[in-house]
Amino acid sequence: MSASAGREQQRLKYVASINTETLTEETSPDYEMRYVDIGNVDSSGVIHEIATYRFDDAPSRARRVVRDGDVIISTVRTYLQAIAPIQESPENLIVSTGFAVVRPQASVFDPGFCKYALREPAFLAEVEMRSAGVSYPAINASDLGDIPIHLPTLQQQRAVAGYLDRETARLDALVAAKERLFGLLAEKRRALITRAVTRGLDARAPLRDSGIPWLGEIPVHWETKRLKHFATIYYGLSQPPEYVPCGVPFLRATNVKRGELFKDGLVYVDEADLPESRVVRLRSGDIIVVRSGAYTGDSAIVTEEWGGAVAGYDMVVRMARAAEPEYISLALLCQYVLEAQIDPLRLRAAQPHLNAEELGNIQFAIPLLSEQRDIVAYVGAETTKLDALRSATERTIALLKERRAALIAAAVTGQIDVKEVMANAR
Repeated sequence: MSASAGREQQRLKYVASINTETLTEETSPDYEMRYVDIGNVDSSGVIHEIATYRFDDAPSRARRVVRDGDVIISTVRTYLQAIAPIQESPENLIVSTGFAVVRPQASVFDPGFCKYALREPAFLAEVEMRSAGVSYPAINASDLGDIPIHLPTLQQQRAVAGYLDRETARLDALVAAKERLFGLLAEKRRALITRAVTRGLDARAPLRDSGIPWLGEIPVHWETKRLKHFATIYYGLSQPPEYVPCGVPFLRATNVKRGELFKDGLVYVDEADLPESRVVRLRSGDIIVVRSGAYTGDSAIVTEEWGGAVAGYDMVVRMARAAEPEYISLALLCQYVLEAQIDPLRLRAAQPHLNAEELGNIQFAIPLLSEQRDIVAYVGAETTKLDALRSATERTIALLKERRAALIAAAVTGQIDVKEVMANAR
C-alpha cells in the first residue's frame, strides 16, 4: 500500500469546530483568568509569559475559551505564524479574539495530528494567501475553515502524531541547545567588554580604588570622568516631519541594537522639511543613545555610511579629543555602566526615560588615548570570533527548523510511511 493510500482532503470546518466557546459580558467581574495574547505565542508554537487577570481588569479581547486538544491560530498578522497547541491547560485559560480556536472532532480528527496538520507548509501558505490587508494581514474564521487539510484514517493520524512527537522533540532539543549557546556567547561578550573597559588589557597593571562602589579597582593611571566632561550631548529631532519613500535617513530606537545600527524598519524624511535650527546631522564617531521606551539606554556608534542622517527622538553623544568614540561606545555596553547607572534610571517609572543631564552624569573609567585604541582593537578582534561562532550557530538553527518543517510536511501529507519507520525503529 502506498504511503498516501487511505488519505483524503477535507475542509477544516467539516472536521473541527472554530471558536466554540466565548466568555460573555455576564461573566463575574471577579472571575480570574490566565490570558494568552498574540505576542505570547512565538513562531515555534511555544506560549510564553501567561498573564493573570480578573475579568473586569482584562483586555476586552480576552474572550476565547480553550480546552486541552485545541489549537490556537492567530488570525491577524498571519505571517507571524503564531500557532500553538493547547495541552494540559488550566480550566481558566482564555485567549485573545485575535486567535481562532480550532477544536478537532475526536471521532475523525486526532488532536495530536491536528497540531501538526495546522503547521503543514501548504496549510500555512493558504492562511497567508487568504489573508486580507498589507501591513496588518488578517483572515476570518470562515475563510480559515474553508482551507483543506490532509486527513488519513484515525489510526494513521495517531501513528503520524506519535512519530512527529518523537522526531520534533529531538530536533527541538538540538535547537534549544544551540539557543543556550547564544546566551553563553552574549555573556562572554559582556564579560569581555566589561573586563576591558574597567581593568584594561594588562593583567599585571597595579590597581587603585576608583572611589566608585560599583566600579571598584581600576589601573592606577586611569581616571574616572563623567560623560559631560568629555562629550557634548544633543537631542534628536523629537517631532519628525512626514516620512517619504526616500530622502534623509531618520534613525529611531528600532534601528539601534547593542552597539550597531540596522536598516530594518528604516524611514526617511524630506530634506526640505527639516528645521535646520534644530537638526543635528550625524557624523562618523557620534553615538546614538535611546532616550525612552523598552530599549532605553541602548546605544550604537555612527559609522561613515550613516553620515548626514538625522536622529529621531533619541540623544546624540559627540566626543571631544579626550576620548575615542569607539571606546566610549564599548563602555556604554559595559555590564557595570548598564546595571549600576542606566538601569536604575530606566526602572524609576512605568515609562522608562533618560534625559541629557542624567546621561551626562554617567561615570566612566578612562585610560590614555593610546590605551583606549588598543582596547578597541582587542575587543574588536575577540568579538569578531564570537560573532563568527554566533553566525554559524544561527545557520545551524535555521537548518534544524527547516528540517522540522519539512518533516512535518512529509509526514502529514503521506510522503513518509510512518508505520514502516516506526517498525524499523523497534
